[in-house]
Amino acid sequence: MTIVAEESLAPAGRTSQVLREATARAHENAERSAFVADLMGGRLGVAAYARLVGQLVHVYRALEDTGARLTGDPVADAVLDDRLDRVPSLESDLAALGVDPAGEPMLPVTIDYVAAIEACDDDAVRYLAHHYTRYLGDLSGGQIIASRMRLHYGVPDEALAFYRFTGIDKLKRYKDGYRERLDALDLDRDALARLTTEAIGAFEFNQRLFTELEN
Repeated sequence: MTIVAEESLAPAGRTSQVLREATARAHENAERSAFVADLMGGRLGVAAYARLVGQLVHVYRALEDTGARLTGDPVADAVLDDRLDRVPSLESDLAALGVDPAGEPMLPVTIDYVAAIEACDDDAVRYLAHHYTRYLGDLSGGQIIASRMRLHYGVPDEALAFYRFTGIDKLKRYKDGYRERLDALDLDRDALARLTTEAIGAFEFNQRLFTELEN
C-alpha cells in the first residue's frame, strides 16, 4: 500500500482536495485496467458484468455492516446515509441476471478487500476512505457504466438498480454536499495521512479486482 508523504498533504479543511489529489494516479490506474476497457468497450459480455457484480456485493456488505457499527462516530456520521446503501440493489441485480446472490464465492482479492474494510471498524477515518472511494464513484462514473451495459449488452433496467439512488434527485448537488461535509471535518495531519493512505489502497484493491476478473 502506498504511503503519502506528510508534506504532500493539502491544508486542513480541504479534505476533498487532499483525497482527489492523493488518489489521482491510483484512480487512473484502476480505470485503465484491461477489464474495465473491454467491459466498457463492448468486448466482453453480460457474464463478465455479472462476475463483477458478484464480487461487489461482498464489498458493499462489508462497507454497510462496518458503517452500521460506526454509527455515532462524528467522522462516519458525516457521510453515512441510508440512501447510499447498495446491498439490496446489488442482490436484486444479481437475481435479475440469473445469479444466486448468496452463491458467489469471493475471489482472493475480494477476501483481502473485505478484510481491509472490516479492519476499519475501530477507525472511522480509514473507513471514510473506503466510503469515499466506492460511493462517490457510484454517483459519478457509475452512471456511465449503466448506460454502457444497456448499450453494449442489452442489460435491462431491472438488472441495473445498483446505479439508481432512490431519494437522491440531483446527483451533482449530493456529491457537492458530500465533499462539503468532508471539508467540514476537523482532521489533523495524522488523520489526513491515514485517510489518503487508505484511499489509495482502496483504489489499488479495485485495480487488483479488475485484474483477477480478466482471468
